[in-house]
Amino acid sequence: MLLGAACLGTASAWADTSPALDRASLWVGAFYSDTQTRIGASDRSGQYNGSFGLEDDLGFRQHKTVPRARLDFLIGDHQGFSFDFYGLDRTHSRSIGRDLSFDGNDYPASARVDGKLNFNFGSAAYRWWFGTGSDVFGLGLGAAYYGVKARIAGQVSLDDETAQASASTHETAWAPVLQLGWRHAFSHDLRIYADAYGVKKNGGNLAGHIYNAAVGLEWFPIENLGLGGEYGYTRIRLDQNHTNYRANLDMRLKGPSLFLRLRF
Repeated sequence: MLLGAACLGTASAWADTSPALDRASLWVGAFYSDTQTRIGASDRSGQYNGSFGLEDDLGFRQHKTVPRARLDFLIGDHQGFSFDFYGLDRTHSRSIGRDLSFDGNDYPASARVDGKLNFNFGSAAYRWWFGTGSDVFGLGLGAAYYGVKARIAGQVSLDDETAQASASTHETAWAPVLQLGWRHAFSHDLRIYADAYGVKKNGGNLAGHIYNAAVGLEWFPIENLGLGGEYGYTRIRLDQNHTNYRANLDMRLKGPSLFLRLRF
């Protein structure tokens, strides 16, 4: 009888959800990004190539607020799904201060150049959580979707004549994603966490890697409503393979995020 009760008690404890996890959790907020971006292009023969910085050469704002959303929910007590999405949309025009080349087009100093860059990222992963106390560790496997759309257009006037040139690229891809996580509950209403994920794809029209790491704090002044704050770093390095040329994107994002948190 005593042995049976002890075993039953152990099984019950194992089945309890950790106080560091929620049955369902919605994150809605924004990432205040400090961004550094370089884009470039080269042809297959190596006759032309060029790269430039969107912030340094085209005058893009270094800081931008980026919307972000997440959804997590458990199936049972130690497994569940995790979804994440954010999108970066940037546009700027200016007269450049040095000669630039992109996709076979030359833009001389003082030319008026319009630049546009869109980057979207979404992921879905199945997660396993290990631990039942105040600390749990997570492993997630899934798929990530990402897309890049870039356009450079320039106009230059010389001796009462105007010349124009433009180049654009748009590609999307799917790739496997690996996630790691840690959660610690100081109490039911105050928790800290750390997350990291990596995406890597070789070959195809949009190859490369995306890495992210973040640490954050959650506080719930109301049972089902709270705030989350985190600081994160993301590195994106992608190559777009086209028939006649290859474009590349090298982007670093870092900064704080603030979320409205709903839990159930």
